[in-house]
Amino acid sequence: MKVNNLNIKTKNNAYPIIIGNNLLKNFFNIIKKNSLNFNQCLIVIDSKVPKKFLNQIKSSLKNKKKIIYLFKSNEVNKNINSFNKILEILLKSNFHRNDCLISIGGGITGDVSGFAASVFKRGIKFINIPTTLLAQVDSSIGGKTGVNTNFGKNLLGSFYQPSLVVSDINFLKTLPKREIVCGYAEILKHSLILNKKFFLFLDKFAKKIFDFDNLVLQKVIYQSCLIKKKIVENDENEISLRKILNFGHTFAHAFEAKMNFSKKLNHGEAVLLGINSAVNFSFKKKMLNKKDYNLIKNHLKKYILPSKISKYFVKNDINIILNYMQKDKKNKNNNINLVLLKKIGKANYNYYTNKKILKKFLTNELID
Repeated sequence: MKVNNLNIKTKNNAYPIIIGNNLLKNFFNIIKKNSLNFNQCLIVIDSKVPKKFLNQIKSSLKNKKKIIYLFKSNEVNKNINSFNKILEILLKSNFHRNDCLISIGGGITGDVSGFAASVFKRGIKFINIPTTLLAQVDSSIGGKTGVNTNFGKNLLGSFYQPSLVVSDINFLKTLPKREIVCGYAEILKHSLILNKKFFLFLDKFAKKIFDFDNLVLQKVIYQSCLIKKKIVENDENEISLRKILNFGHTFAHAFEAKMNFSKKLNHGEAVLLGINSAVNFSFKKKMLNKKDYNLIKNHLKKYILPSKISKYFVKNDINIILNYMQKDKKNKNNNINLVLLKKIGKANYNYYTNKKILKKFLTNELID
């Protein structure tokens, strides 16, 4: 099966993304080909990742000194304590700037590991091996790292580009369908904000993604990464265009926080709820035309994707959700920033509204 290569070039760094099957067996050759030399590495791996993948990495790096840290990955552990633990291991093991931190896991593992890599001696080599569909199409690209706090999601972090991203589709075969749906949320988001042709492809072939079709999976991962590449290269530090990647996320992060980042609502499901809310708000503000609105709504319905906030929240939750939305880092003064749709493939990232308008909107959402 063909291997896809993408090269991300930002002002601060350039790095490759390798997408394909059975890549871990050739991991040493991949790092050698990309001139990534190091004497020792810390491997931070999600404890839920099957051991066979870790064994493949260890076997491939048999001539390197390796320290393994099993990380219990969840939103609760995406915190400053986990960040400090990784730094403590690096310090006690006397790591140098020419050594390497390797993350093997989903977006949480990558975000915490990448944040630690960014501050250790002002930056250590960082290889990201995303193991979920969500991480392969989203968090592993673009350099956003960070941890959650009691005040909200991802409020501490940095922009730090990896040295290499290796997306092995074999990981996806070990995941439950719920995790594939979780990743699909970001794929759908990418199509809606920048590429209508890609959305129409998804509308036709999404079932093959949920059925783990290798060829379709690799194609959509590559296309989704291509969209994010274009955005990140244009705006690395989220000054302008990159804000469109937050489509649905202002709602989504507040939904997650209200649920205390529990398993009842994972990130991708929250994003799908957020996408639906943003689409509805865009339509009600007469920004999105009815044809595109119906295309999106029918897509969510056809593939039975989470879209109704009434299944998760009640009227008494609205003020709490709004309080979290007000703490979003994209806001200005007392206004809440939303990314909305003008049409499929074109987003507006500078729409500001207020708590009163959103309260009325979310109250109606619970009724619909």
